[in-house]
Amino acid sequence: MAAVREGLPDGRYGRSADARADRTLKIVGAVLGAGLLALIAWFGYDYIAGQDVSGRLTGFKVVADDAVEVRLEISKEKDATGVCTVRTLDKYHDEVGRKDFTFGQRQEDMVKVVTVRTTARATSAELIDCTPVR
Repeated sequence: MAAVREGLPDGRYGRSADARADRTLKIVGAVLGAGLLALIAWFGYDYIAGQDVSGRLTGFKVVADDAVEVRLEISKEKDATGVCTVRTLDKYHDEVGRKDFTFGQRQEDMVKVVTVRTTARATSAELIDCTPVR
């Protein structure tokens, strides 16, 4: 009976096809990983640098059953105009008031106290968002 050889001896004739495929996959994976990291970094930079207007709610005071005074700290570029949305909630966390405030003053940082009218007595207030007017 004759002996049947199934393959070439290991290491005798260079790399096998599997080793070449593994190396190709490693290179493709490294390139795709670097591209993904670059894309995430670009989106992060664009998100942070692209915010011309930002705001922070620093306090609120319920002044009546139908009104809440809200204290906002606004940061923006000097020539930018921003719109901030504030909403008020009742004790059941239902929205009882919402208002947009426009800030166009030629200042970069400012503190403003604004009044939000409500349909019922509010127990809390929150700043939803501040966006630049384009």
